[in-house]
Amino acid sequence: MSGSGPWNYRGIRAVLTTMHAKERVIAPILRDGLGLGVELAGDVDTDRFGTFSREVARSGSQLDAARAKIAAGFEWAPGARVGLASEGSFGPHPHIPFLALGLELVVMIDRDNGLELIGHDASPDTNFAHFIARDFDEAMASAERVRFPQHGLIVMGCRDDQPAPDILLRKDVTDHDALESAVREACRRCGAAFVETDMRAHRNPTRMAAIGRATADLVRRFHSRCPDCDYPGFDVTERVPGLPCAWCGEPTRVVMAEILTCRSCGHRKERSVLDQTAADPGQCDGCNP
Repeated sequence: MSGSGPWNYRGIRAVLTTMHAKERVIAPILRDGLGLGVELAGDVDTDRFGTFSREVARSGSQLDAARAKIAAGFEWAPGARVGLASEGSFGPHPHIPFLALGLELVVMIDRDNGLELIGHDASPDTNFAHFIARDFDEAMASAERVRFPQHGLIVMGCRDDQPAPDILLRKDVTDHDALESAVREACRRCGAAFVETDMRAHRNPTRMAAIGRATADLVRRFHSRCPDCDYPGFDVTERVPGLPCAWCGEPTRVVMAEILTCRSCGHRKERSVLDQTAADPGQCDGCNP
């Protein structure tokens, strides 16, 4: 299950840096998939690496933030061999208008072996949204559409239809009374409330499921081994477009192969991803401009 030699994690404890109960999904998947035990970095304040509610801006990339959390976990547990963290990012879908996209990373670092593995999940299955409410009834109607109260909300002040957490910031809005109190106070101060989904994992079951999928992807990557050196994480690093058009024969943007690369020895392998030998003309820029 957990490999052999340097990749045997049975009985190894990993330190997970989180304040938001991510161990609920991460720990069982890594126990079953790698044999790892997971312990929490007890009193590490992960909000210092960035908050969804804007008190602290995230510096650097999503991956930078996850690595910073792991470094903090190693400071908390200097003897730990393996560190874990996750980081999410949410915004408009790059290709589908009016649809949101959630991007989730789960990162594992084994500092004895120099291994860094990253599990990914990218999905439109997210309730990420915000709305402006000028009274409680308006807030309640919109809140139900983003799966409240099963999912939490954050209520802020509103200035020029933009969030104003400097005027008011209420987290942990998880029931109707808390929502009514926060919205009424924001409206009293600003004339409107800026309400958004709480994307912290312990307040967002949909995001928690995405973290589980990213963790499962990390396990999959671990078990994908380099055929030359057995290093984990032998996975796709490049997708090669160019499948020829069935009508004109010119290369299209349709992916025809994937390149898998070993981060340790550099071994590369190309594999075909399609059974077909030609692309539909509808996907050709020449035949279907």
